[in-house]
Amino acid sequence: MASEKLRRAQAEEGEELTLDMSPMIDLVFLLLIFFMVSSHMIIVRIDKNVKPPTAKHAQVPKNTHGRIVINIYGTEDREGMDPALKDKIFDNANNELVTSDDITDYVDKEATKVRESEANLTPRLHLRADRTTDTRLIKKVVQASASAGVINVIFGSYTVERP
Repeated sequence: MASEKLRRAQAEEGEELTLDMSPMIDLVFLLLIFFMVSSHMIIVRIDKNVKPPTAKHAQVPKNTHGRIVINIYGTEDREGMDPALKDKIFDNANNELVTSDDITDYVDKEATKVRESEANLTPRLHLRADRTTDTRLIKKVVQASASAGVINVIFGSYTVERP
């Protein structure tokens, strides 16, 4: 009996069943817009004038929250680089130069901002020093961060040689 019904259903030529995908596409676009609007983007701007050293066992940290990014320019002359930037400390968040005398105040101010943020994060110093930077300047920045209470320091480096 079931086979007769099946034969009759197959014998009748009717409209083919199709699935309308437009509501699903609308839903995907709505979800995409929702996640783009509700997500918190963390952007670490990379300064092209800073060429970090290479390290054989360098790793990319997974957590990027609570970072205070500081670039230190090197002593080497590069094409297109302002000579006034040699051995200077650059605040990546506000795009301004910070003198080595003001670095303690700067790190303390940025660490306070991170601690008072809505997520109540632990501040970490992300130090991107050029490979030709004088180590005394790097030491000064690390000591300034320690005196400001920032004890976690991430040193930026490449795992392979980059131009």
